[in-house]
Amino acid sequence: MRRYSMILPGTGFSGYVAVQVPEAASKIYTDDAVRQMFASAVVRKDVPVDEQLSLMPFKVTDFSGFKTTRMLGPGALILADGDEEKGFEAAPFVVIGLIAGVAPEAGDRGRVAQQAATTIPGVREARITMSEPIRIDGMPAYETRVEATSGKDNTPVTVVQWLRFGGPSTLRIIGSAPRDQWSAAFPRFRAVRDGIQPKG
Repeated sequence: MRRYSMILPGTGFSGYVAVQVPEAASKIYTDDAVRQMFASAVVRKDVPVDEQLSLMPFKVTDFSGFKTTRMLGPGALILADGDEEKGFEAAPFVVIGLIAGVAPEAGDRGRVAQQAATTIPGVREARITMSEPIRIDGMPAYETRVEATSGKDNTPVTVVQWLRFGGPSTLRIIGSAPRDQWSAAFPRFRAVRDGIQPKG
């Protein structure tokens, strides 16, 4: 096995590119071919939304008017009215991702949902106000609501978390809005939730 690596400088961060070539492929992926690949690597300031969405393990069919779409990492996405510079917490936003692992048994789903709700990043002084089983697109699910504070300005927020069980992973959708924007934001969160489909 031959290994190659390169540090790719960017604005505010650096990228790391690693290539492994098995001996069986060394005639195809020569040293010169790998150098050419490295020479073509670039850091882009913005990745088109369609390209980001194509990398998700699910399809989002309803963006419910959210202005910002950004990939958070492998298999996770944020839809927001705010932006990173001002902070997402000052306006409604939705985070969509998958939780890998075996889906809990029906009797454990409530406990799992409540535990997951207590681990929502950026939420402080959280108090669960509701947690109940529901069905989403015919699949077993759990809805949990939380009152909390969020962001550097300690914004009072209401948060909803939906866990949709079934298959090898659990879909997790988190919607957060400042309390004074909750009644307008919640129907938008539901529209996004109901527009998420498996890929394939």
